[in-house]
Amino acid sequence: MEISFASAFFMGLMGSGHCLAMCGGIASSLQLAQTKQKPIVVAFLYNLGRLLSYAVAGLLVASLGVSLAKQHTSFALALSYLSGLFMLLVGLYIMRLAGTLNWLEKLGNFIIWRRIVKLNKHILPIDTKTKALAYGALWGWLPCGLVYTALLWSLQAKSALYGALTMVAFALGTFPALLVAGQSAQLLNKFLNHTITRIALGNLFVWYGFYLIIITSNKLVV
Repeated sequence: MEISFASAFFMGLMGSGHCLAMCGGIASSLQLAQTKQKPIVVAFLYNLGRLLSYAVAGLLVASLGVSLAKQHTSFALALSYLSGLFMLLVGLYIMRLAGTLNWLEKLGNFIIWRRIVKLNKHILPIDTKTKALAYGALWGWLPCGLVYTALLWSLQAKSALYGALTMVAFALGTFPALLVAGQSAQLLNKFLNHTITRIALGNLFVWYGFYLIIITSNKLVV
C-alpha cells in the first residue's frame, strides 16, 4: 500500500508548526545574515537545499525498501502497520500530549546529525547563493520525527524515484511556513502552535493512523 504524494504534501503542511519551531529560527537568521540578496531569494534557496536533501534521503530509503520487498512478501504489510502506528505517534506529538517522537530524534542526532553538523564550518558565513543552497541541504538532515515518518512512507514506495518524489511532496508542504519565516514567522507560528490548531491537526494524524491500521488489517483478513 503506497501513500500518495498528496498525503505526503498534506502531512508537511500540517506539520509546518513543528517545522517553524525547529527550522524557523535558522531560516530567519539566514535571511538576516545575507544582505546582498533579497530575503525571499535566500529563503527559497535554503528551502530548495532542504528539499534536495529530503529527496536524496527518500531515494536511498526507497531503494532499500524495494530490495527488501523482493526478498520478503510480508514487508509491505508490516510497513503499513508501522505507518499507521507512526501516524498515531505524530498526532500525539503535534498535540504535545506526549513526546512520542523524541526518542527518534535523539537517535537521529546520535547516528547522523552530530557528524553532519561539523560541515557547517565549511559553509559559514553565508555570503553567496551557493552557500545558502548548501546550508539548506545540510540542515535538511536535522533530526525530525515528522521527516522520519515521511521516510517510512518512502520505504514502501514502488521505486526509488517514487520514494524521492514522496519526500519532495512532503518538503513542498512545509514550504509556505518556512518561506515567510523571516517576515511573518511570529504571526504564523502563533497560529500553527495555538492549542486549538495543534489539537485539530493532531487529531487528523491520529485518525489517519487508525485508518491505515484498519485497512491493513482488512487486507490480512481478505
